[in-house]
Amino acid sequence: MDRAQKSEQVAALNRTLNETSVVVVTRNLGMTVAQSTALRVKMREAGASYKVTKNRLARIAAEGTPYTSLSDLLVGPTALSTSVDPVAAAKIVVEFAKTNPKLEIVGGAMGTTVLDVNGVKALAELPSLDELRAKILGLLQAPATKVASVLQAPAGQLARVFGAYAAKDAA
Repeated sequence: MDRAQKSEQVAALNRTLNETSVVVVTRNLGMTVAQSTALRVKMREAGASYKVTKNRLARIAAEGTPYTSLSDLLVGPTALSTSVDPVAAAKIVVEFAKTNPKLEIVGGAMGTTVLDVNGVKALAELPSLDELRAKILGLLQAPATKVASVLQAPAGQLARVFGAYAAKDAA
């Protein structure tokens, strides 16, 4: 890789780190290409990304971002998982690490807050933004359905009373 490619890679990683809300650092010890591809596909589906980077280039790219504190975690064959959703990257990495022992979670960061392995696992247990939005929407719709059922109840009772009188007169 020549100098221009390195500077381009650093600039792209710097842009990613400035736009993201969470970074999870993993160590991939002996993962196959198929396993890495499967992880990348899962990440892409969740709106996250998984990138194997050179540690030195990642340290340079992290300068000037909230993730400068990650440089201590960048030792050995590492990869960075990033996402705008604060939970998506952590959730996918933790799920994948359960089934693949070759992927080791080193730590991560949410903005300037550095997370250890347990912090990343705790973050993965939280509901994602889409799940939270669905819950809020359900909570907002519940009162409307209750109001509709309360308004329909008297009309239904009247219809049953009239039906009973009609059946009584017909008999």
